[in-house]
Formats: sequence, structure tokens, C-alpha cells
Amino acid sequence: MSMKFNKSWRNSLAAIAATFLAGTPWATFPASAQVAYGNESIEIFVPPPESSSSKLCSWFIDPAIEAVIKRPVFNGARWGILVESLASREVIYHYNDDKFFIPASNVKLLTTAAALQRLNPDGVIRSTSVRNWIATTNLRSDNNYAETLFRFIGGAGATKKALTELGVNPSGFRQVDGSGLSRNNAATPRALVDILRAMHSAKNREVFLASLPVAGISGTLRNRMRQTPVQGAVQAKTGTLTGVRALSGYLEHPDYGTLVFSIMANQAGSSGQALVSGIDEVILRLNSMSSCQ
Repeated sequence: MSMKFNKSWRNSLAAIAATFLAGTPWATFPASAQVAYGNESIEIFVPPPESSSSKLCSWFIDPAIEAVIKRPVFNGARWGILVESLASREVIYHYNDDKFFIPASNVKLLTTAAALQRLNPDGVIRSTSVRNWIATTNLRSDNNYAETLFRFIGGAGATKKALTELGVNPSGFRQVDGSGLSRNNAATPRALVDILRAMHSAKNREVFLASLPVAGISGTLRNRMRQTPVQGAVQAKTGTLTGVRALSGYLEHPDYGTLVFSIMANQAGSSGQALVSGIDEVILRLNSMSSCQ
């Protein structure tokens, strides 16, 4: 069934969903603290929300997600979200998906995807294999590794050319560094989803996929979404700057198969803790979605 429905249905569903969600354990969600450690961004584990085994009819996914991103705590925040089925390309949810956002370390997806189209994974950079260099760049979100890799393949022009050859629209991103530290980087959720979709079947896909952190298990996601239904089911790249949080990757959905997603939130002056919790809650709501039949 299509995820699209007319405005009157949407408003009715929003009202029903808001009433329903207000009484669930999801109505409150604990914040996750973050610390900087060298060139890495590390999430500190905070106990997860109470897990609900109830399923959410797919008709309600729009109001369910918007009940999260439109909370008062996010007043002034800009959210960009795109979620698609990998197999069918069906749009599950979208919100500002063609708007530009500061992507923070999600820029590393551009850098590593482009590098894997230009380099042999068994080649060497400074006595380290390209395969391990890619893994360190994404799994640990190492900024020095990302910048070195960016320069090694030829900078912004080279990444743009490689990604365009993968079928990614170059007008959907602006890259000025390899790590995402610059606030002059910009990307749309659609561009990031297109990169992830292309890399799922591109040359050296296995190296790219293996480099992504896994929720509750590895890398910068090892302390997020632990003890929840999506532990081990999300492979994604985190993004962290002051007032910026992002998460883009894949969700192995129990009913809908692999979903490709990009979630970015820009909120000036925010500590980011609420944004991290909001992003994780969106993922949990997506995972709870099921057929309405």
C-alpha cells in the first residue's frame, strides 16, 4: 500500500496518532550524552526507553514521526528526513528531503564512497590498507583519516566526479572537506540516500558496508539504541557538530526488508542530546511499522 494519502486523511490520522502516542512509553525518551575524544565522536550509553512490542500501522507513520520532530524541545530546529525501501524504491517517509542541511560527519559517506570507486581496497595509504583506512574513517569517525583520504583521491572535484558516475545528482551536495568539520559542507537527505543506495550494489560494496557502525554493537553507534528492537539492525554513519546531528544508513526492517534512510537535524544553540534521542526514536518508530491489514 502506498504511504501517500490525502490531506483530510492525514489530519485525521495525525489526531488519532497523537492521542495514541501520548500514552505510550515513547512519549518520553532519555537523552544521550556525548563526549569528544581526540578525532572521534563517541556516544555515552544512556538506558534506552521502555520497549513496546506493539506494531504501528504504516498509515500512521507520518504523524508518528512528526509527533517526535515537532515537539516543543525542537522549536527552531530544521529536520530533513528521507526513508525509502531499498528493493522497491517506495518512499516510506519524507520531510524536507530536498533541502540542504549541514551534514557534519555524514560527509565521510561521500569521501569513502568516492574513494572506493577510485582505489583498490588492498592498496596502501601510509602503510595501512585502503580497506582498513575506510573502516577507521567511518567506524570511528576519524577526522584525520577522512582528510588524508580526501586529499589522496584528489579533493572535492574527484569526489564529485566519482559520485556523479555512481548516479548521484551533484546538485544535491556541496563538499569542502573530507571529514565534515566545516559548516560550509551541505547535503540533502536525498543525496545521502542516493549514495547509500548506489553503494549497496557498487564496486567494493562489502568494504563500504563493513565500515559502517552497527547500533548497540560497534563504532560510534555502539552505545546507541542498545537493548532495543533495532540493536544490530541499523548500520549507519553518525554526524556530530554543535547544533547538528545526523544519521544515515540502513535499517533491516522485520517486515519491509532493507530501508535506506537519512535523518539530519540542525538546531543552533542545541547541545545535541535531545536531537540524538529524537533521531533514535524516529528509527524505533520506523522499525515498529507494519502492514495495516
